[in-house]
Amino acid sequence: MPSPADPEAFALAYHLLHLSYLIVADLESHIHRPRGWTLPGFRLMFKLWLLGPTQPARLAEISAMSRSAVTNAVNTLERVGLVERRPLPDDGRAVAVALTAAGEDAVRETFGEQTRREQQWFATLDTEERATLTRLLTRVLTARPEDAG
Repeated sequence: MPSPADPEAFALAYHLLHLSYLIVADLESHIHRPRGWTLPGFRLMFKLWLLGPTQPARLAEISAMSRSAVTNAVNTLERVGLVERRPLPDDGRAVAVALTAAGEDAVRETFGEQTRREQQWFATLDTEERATLTRLLTRVLTARPEDAG
């Protein structure tokens, strides 16, 4: 590789991106698309399952998604009856997004399936290797460049 390339950093980023793309494509094709939603849509529902009703701006912030992407995902999920918008009692103009009963059931079921699929992806690693990889990735994410999303 020509200078100033860093072959180790390139290989690491390349393999990490490749793995990420493969896992996202796999989860979407085997679990989420058959249900009519996307992995980002599931991630929003999962966050609502954990947090309860949440304002769209907060969902965008914790999901690393734009507000318009959150709005589009919420619109899609609302159309199929998985989430609903609820007015906030102290601010008539503001809304929170919440799971419906059907949405909660769907998240619970899908979470189990996704967990099993993730276990298959990482079955080649033993418990210690999985913990090490998780710790290292968390460290990189925590120390990411300031201007990186």
